[in-house]
Amino acid sequence: MEQRSNYKKFLLMWSGEFISSIGGGLTSFGLSVYVLQKTGSAASASLVALLAFLPVLLLSPIAGVLADRYDRCLLMMIGDGMSGIGLIFILVCMFIGEAQVYQICIGVFISSVFSSLLDPAYRAIVTDMLTKDEYSKASGMMSIAGSARYLISPLIAGMLLSISDVKLLIIIDICTFILTVICTAVVRKSRIPNHTSSEKSFKKSFKEGWAAITEKRGIFILIIVSSVITCFMGAIQILVEPMILDFQTPKVLGIAETVCASGMLVSSVIIGIAGLKKNFTRILSMSLTFCGLAMIGFGFKENIIIICLFGFLFFFMLPFANNCLDYLTRTNIDADKQGRAWGLISFLSQIGYVFAYGVAGILADKIAEIRNVGVGRGAAMVIMISGVLMMIFAVSISGFKSVRELENGVENAKTIDNK
Repeated sequence: MEQRSNYKKFLLMWSGEFISSIGGGLTSFGLSVYVLQKTGSAASASLVALLAFLPVLLLSPIAGVLADRYDRCLLMMIGDGMSGIGLIFILVCMFIGEAQVYQICIGVFISSVFSSLLDPAYRAIVTDMLTKDEYSKASGMMSIAGSARYLISPLIAGMLLSISDVKLLIIIDICTFILTVICTAVVRKSRIPNHTSSEKSFKKSFKEGWAAITEKRGIFILIIVSSVITCFMGAIQILVEPMILDFQTPKVLGIAETVCASGMLVSSVIIGIAGLKKNFTRILSMSLTFCGLAMIGFGFKENIIIICLFGFLFFFMLPFANNCLDYLTRTNIDADKQGRAWGLISFLSQIGYVFAYGVAGILADKIAEIRNVGVGRGAAMVIMISGVLMMIFAVSISGFKSVRELENGVENAKTIDNK
């Protein structure tokens, strides 16, 4: 039976998440600059990033089960709408006086708890809305939305910080939640099909989600690979700001981050229009290898042009890797288990970020102290080491036979859709 496409409705929901991503990027940029200027420590900025990320990671398996048991659009609306509570708390602290690092940590933690509902529900509802032929294009569009926090937000935030302060960025972010909830509500009203399993116990639903990601060895290996890769990527994400702020202004930092992230926009648009058709394992390995190479060049010298050049290459290659991981996984998991599966996948594949956020800043500070240099050069050294390790690990991916066999699932999915 031919599945009806809801691509226009997907685009409406996507537009809301795109706007939300921009708002989140403004807050993330502003708080990082605020903490770095207040403390001068990469470790403090890493702690804020860790507490903003940890609830999303720890709660994603539970959120995945909820996404298969309840209304996915409603879960997204609750997640988007209620995540503003933590930001309001930070804003109040700033209006009363200077917000302390521990207060910022509390606020981002609260916001992250509610945001944890979003990703499994969002990914699963894409499967409900679209045909398999549209998955790759949708993945490209989702990459564009994700890149907005790196492409658009830093430029806007850097400019706004030159005329105002971080409070304005937080207020704008809070306002974006309203529009995002409205977009999702409109899609929900159109009654998109929703695969639910509310009659099953929570424990049984969780076990079925675990079985969905472990019954094919290739999927589980991809998850492990993703976890290691996210550890390396987390290093550049958390250390780029202390590295550049060590010798440049927040305005230049914002422009540099936008130039770098434009690489993600270019490749996401290419994938969104054309899609990837085959050789997913080979493309995954090659793209991550180039990411590692870019990280080495990124931290090589305190030269903003060189940094932007290699940063562009890094972000250009990321959507190719993300698309391959997304498509190989999506086409090998049953639709009615997608929410539980993506919740567990998000948890397992992003454990590397926790390690990176918890350790990278401390290592950068320690290297800077030992070498008697600024924290920026300590951050650059950690980024380059991470790049070398990423290249070594990326090359090994194509050696896993079970991962290559997942492409049979891709071909089978195409065959079914063509019948």
